[in-house]
Amino acid sequence: MSEHAKKVMAALRKAPAFKSIVNADQITRLGGLTNLVHRVDVVGRSVIVRIPGEGTEAYIDRAVELHNAKAAARAGISPEVIYGEAESGLMISEAVPNIETMTPELFASREGSPARAGVALSKLHNSGETFDFRFELFSMIDDYLKILSTKDVELPDGYHDVVAAAKPVKEVLAKADLPLAPCHCDPLCENFLDDGKVMWIVDWEYSGMNDPLWDLGDLSVEAGMTDRQDAEMMAAYFGRAPTPAETGRMVIYKAMCDLLWTLWGLIQLADENPAEDFWAYATGRFDRCRKLMQDPSFQRHLEAVRDP
Repeated sequence: MSEHAKKVMAALRKAPAFKSIVNADQITRLGGLTNLVHRVDVVGRSVIVRIPGEGTEAYIDRAVELHNAKAAARAGISPEVIYGEAESGLMISEAVPNIETMTPELFASREGSPARAGVALSKLHNSGETFDFRFELFSMIDDYLKILSTKDVELPDGYHDVVAAAKPVKEVLAKADLPLAPCHCDPLCENFLDDGKVMWIVDWEYSGMNDPLWDLGDLSVEAGMTDRQDAEMMAAYFGRAPTPAETGRMVIYKAMCDLLWTLWGLIQLADENPAEDFWAYATGRFDRCRKLMQDPSFQRHLEAVRDP
């Protein structure tokens, strides 16, 4: 057994249900930008073992994540958490059988997948569960900037100008009567698992109480959704056509999520995370954010939220 496999098995044996397991039938490395994630097939059962990446404790509260992951499982849209450690961040959960891990290409090619994602998000947001942590967009931007001030990394040219240009957005959102709901807050395509009938959602590291339309705007960006896909997702989410103000919030969050995740990408770059070219990731997101905010339609969406 390799040293890598030994590490996974040692983590698995921390769960009481698996403490006597010596070997696994198969260990499969799965995707993940910051953590070590594996599916372990053992004694007729498949589980997911997630070992947190080094340095992630600087910006992820693992106790909050564990609480929210269990709440999402109760809501029926995330797998059961078998074992979790609030201090270390180790998490072991049930694997969902017969699923496709979603990508932008699969959201485009799997018929009905934007609608199934909308239904799953609606089920989460209307579950009545309460997540620990309040996802505060602009506070998180400030926090990430503070983290970056301690690291040797540059911001993309013009970043502070775009943050300043987002001030009216902050003011409009602050004055709007926005709902709060348990939200995923980091809806990467890969966090959606589709069996063709039901969409499951995993990975609750950044989850918290938030305006639910953040999740829809962010997923639209991550999946590169077209206007048609956006309309399909929103109609399935609401069970009706969205209002101009609801569409406006979703579009605004498309820009704001790119603004936030630009900084997250730069933190990964500074921490020398080898999972991806994080400079290209950050600058790509920043350029997309700036382009959307400079589009004339953006101001119309902002006005729709200001005066619903």
